[in-house]
Amino acid sequence: MLYGLNPSAPAPKNSADVFEATTSTFEKDVLAASMERPILVDFWAPWCGPCKQLMPVLEKCVAAQNGAVALAKVDIDQNPELAQAFRVQSVPMVVALYMGQPVGAFSGARPQSDIENVIAQLIALKNQNAPEAIDIPAALKEAALLLDQGDLGAAQDIYAAILQQDAQHAESYAGIVRVMTAAGDFEQAEAMIAAATPAIANSSFMVAAKTTLDLAKNASSAGDLAEFERKISANPDDLQTRFDLAEACFAKSLKDRAADELIEIIRRNRTWEDDKAKTQLLKYFEAWGFADPASVAGRRKLSAILFS
Repeated sequence: MLYGLNPSAPAPKNSADVFEATTSTFEKDVLAASMERPILVDFWAPWCGPCKQLMPVLEKCVAAQNGAVALAKVDIDQNPELAQAFRVQSVPMVVALYMGQPVGAFSGARPQSDIENVIAQLIALKNQNAPEAIDIPAALKEAALLLDQGDLGAAQDIYAAILQQDAQHAESYAGIVRVMTAAGDFEQAEAMIAAATPAIANSSFMVAAKTTLDLAKNASSAGDLAEFERKISANPDDLQTRFDLAEACFAKSLKDRAADELIEIIRRNRTWEDDKAKTQLLKYFEAWGFADPASVAGRRKLSAILFS
């Protein structure tokens, strides 16, 4: 026994962080993967006593980092080409790779403290090369403004950058669904909704994004504003045409106008078609976000009518 570990203990099964590497898998599983995080490559042999001492130490230290680094184990008897490529003259030999390049190496059995120091240096190296952290609240405000202004590409870039920093950021994921919806790419928006994790799918942001998608799909066949306006001018009490005008305004992101038309229906007939206008107006508020200026103004106007 060495360093408090049992060298004869069986090696754990392959995992995302500790795995066997071969000549055929090395390029993809090690070199390419090292572009994302540092990887320790342990060159060993079944007949090597010090290898059996070092391997469990490496495994323990790597497992403690929760995915920050990985360990690839290469049996030199089975993969002599790799041993030759890395000029392995004795085992055990450990090579540290990052960004596809060797950044350090050592040979022989080492105590756990030495391995921990090596790993700490690798993590520090990775952090030096990591992109600057995004100010997420500020980025979300900017993305929402760009989306409202119709600059869909720029908005999507910001949401995607946030997701790179936090893959489970529900508001940004929903933001991309909104971008797809605004672009009229309903099929892609639906695909993103279907692919969302349960935590994201059940968030209030995704619920609102789904409402936006449903409304946009219904409004996508909305008619010409001028034609609706002509009909309403001829008959102001034509509430169905006024409702259709609201849908057309929603489709064109004329938020205040869309809300006003529905509020006018409520003013003329509060219970028209089982509160159809009020129900639709509340969906608009949910789709825009209740803090949106159009939602705030619309709620104020609605309250003035309902409680007058």
